[in-house]
Amino acid sequence: MCGIIGYVGGRPCQELIVQGLERLEYRGYDSAGFALLDGPGHGFALVRAVGNLSKLRAASESLNGASVATTGLGHTRWATHGRVTEANAHPHLSGDGRVAVVMNGIIENYMELRRELQDGGVVFHSETDTEVLPHLIARAYQGDLVEAIRAVIPMIAGHYAFVAAHADEPGRLVGTRFECPLVVGVGTDESFLASAIPAFLHETREIINLDDGDIVVLDADGVHVLTADGASAPHPVERVEWDEDAAEKGGYDTFMLKEIHEQPAALWDTIGDRLRDNGSVIIDELGLDDAALARVERIHIVACGTSFHAGLIGRYLIEDWARVPVHIEVASEYRYRTCLAGPGDLVIGITQSGETADTLAAMRVARERGAHVVALTNIMGSQATRDADGALYTRAGLEIGVAATKTHTAQVMALALLALKLGRLKWALTEAGATDLAEDLRRVPDLIEAYLASDGPAKVAEVAQRYRDREFFLYLGRHVGVPVCFEGALKLKEISYIPTEAYPAGEMKHGPIALLEEGSPVVVVAPDGHVFDKVISNIQEVKARGARVIAVATQGNRQISQHVDDVLWTPKTPALLSALTTVVPLQLFAYELATARGLNVDQPRNLAKTVTVE
Repeated sequence: MCGIIGYVGGRPCQELIVQGLERLEYRGYDSAGFALLDGPGHGFALVRAVGNLSKLRAASESLNGASVATTGLGHTRWATHGRVTEANAHPHLSGDGRVAVVMNGIIENYMELRRELQDGGVVFHSETDTEVLPHLIARAYQGDLVEAIRAVIPMIAGHYAFVAAHADEPGRLVGTRFECPLVVGVGTDESFLASAIPAFLHETREIINLDDGDIVVLDADGVHVLTADGASAPHPVERVEWDEDAAEKGGYDTFMLKEIHEQPAALWDTIGDRLRDNGSVIIDELGLDDAALARVERIHIVACGTSFHAGLIGRYLIEDWARVPVHIEVASEYRYRTCLAGPGDLVIGITQSGETADTLAAMRVARERGAHVVALTNIMGSQATRDADGALYTRAGLEIGVAATKTHTAQVMALALLALKLGRLKWALTEAGATDLAEDLRRVPDLIEAYLASDGPAKVAEVAQRYRDREFFLYLGRHVGVPVCFEGALKLKEISYIPTEAYPAGEMKHGPIALLEEGSPVVVVAPDGHVFDKVISNIQEVKARGARVIAVATQGNRQISQHVDDVLWTPKTPALLSALTTVVPLQLFAYELATARGLNVDQPRNLAKTVTVE
């Protein structure tokens, strides 16, 4: 979750560090800080502040721009251990002030280490797990920061990425990672270390992806990667071709709104050259040839949050088109149950970042059991792709908004492509049927683009204004509309903080209907399809309790308006593919409600873009 940035080079780096943190703020924004190292004989200039990066900028004015430091490291925090206070903000220093450390992740045995250090006379100044690291490094230091870190790594348990500097070694940073992201940016006579590429994308596109256990040294001689035992471990330098504008708002008020409008492009790119006119699908990275994929008899999907909802939709697609049974579970629960996946099974771990800790752990459990594991992710070279046997990439581009939008629909599209491929391999679809589905899939991006360019979003904003003061929403749907409801309700909770319940409409009578009273708003996903009449019956049930119903319905449906108070229209698609179109007005509805309430949709409280801790 937390964001790390480090720099070694020839330029004064204060502004480079702060700008890098601003580009990482989506990873955490409850506090931030940086430490600069001016040179031999100098200690660290340390600046920390509670709040977003504007607070850190204000606090850094105390330096008056006087620092000429060319070595520095910074951090933007999402709190796990310790309250949101300046004392708990990173970087953390050793007791003698000679070591500075920033970390993302969790040191699971920190209490044991803390007690041991305190018994030796160390005084702690924070409640964080991270603070044990500078004290351990200072204790192990004998003139070589690399060797001190090598000595400390076996002492710590957990998952982490951290970067350290020592005042006696200006011009050097040393970092390491284990199950948390850390990437190197290679510039001309300068180097960067960061949790994610956007931190330094403005400065260089040349990167080195690190492996678990690597120790990376940045100094005047460049970048050196070592193994845990100190041996040289050269890594290739790769070039990132991302569009830098993707990290900016591009004229939109927020990243979230920009990314909602980028969904057609994300869907087109995810389809790309994979889909043929005859309905055949080419996916090269799965790690299974067509013959092996055709033999798969059972699929497990593990994911969290929005990715889990995409997986639920994928289950409908795969079971309908390929007739392969799909088991799906929240990754944080899957890892602690008896794993029944094994040889011959396909396990798909869905994680937009490729870093989600629970999903990674679930994938590892399945792989240990002999299943073939595929990572469905948006990030090439991410930890998920390294842990898996194969990959299925979305091509959504960089997503900054904490509330996922374009990555969700891109995940659904990727699963649709896999379902179509399986359907043909299993002979569950005829060539004619697959050809028709291919045409339907290709139409979806254009339909969403046309919807976003129509008066549909304005209608959503108008309806949202009418319900801006309501303190509870119930979301209902049937069939593939159920996971759409789950996702729409999650978006509302994430960015508007309004208590929201989402339920299969047929289950409403088994409890949730008790929550309704006169005027309660109920959002019903009601596209055309074989369950439409059932949905109408459920609408009548909530209307009889005095609820006000907002329906998400198919453009041209003449019946729905007779039964509801407001309609958010969506383009006409086959029933299963309505999961891609009906979610868009729900994203906009959550967005408009949150902005009407004066909330920051890009930085919802207590949330971070990437959950790298259990």
